[in-house]
Amino acid sequence: MSGSSPTRMMDKPLGFVALKSIKQGPRDPRAALAQIREIYFKTTKRTIEHDIAHAIELLKSLPDEEERDKAAVYMDGLSQMRNEWARAEKKKRRT
Repeated sequence: MSGSSPTRMMDKPLGFVALKSIKQGPRDPRAALAQIREIYFKTTKRTIEHDIAHAIELLKSLPDEEERDKAAVYMDGLSQMRNEWARAEKKKRRT
């Protein structure tokens, strides 16, 4: 083992990115945007890394720049949440 205890490994969330959504993508751009929006509103500190990975795969399925621009606000929000939670965790470790 690389120095991580079994308890530490269980702290990490399990991924939930459905293989079907990655391979096939949503049926239409509106569905992908709706899924990205749902991810944004449902993400938690525990699931943020996997949620971002899922959202990126959905973003890649969008057919053009116009559709990707519509998702940008949610993607930016996910990124900001991840950064804020990471800073809070770092600060917590220092004290």
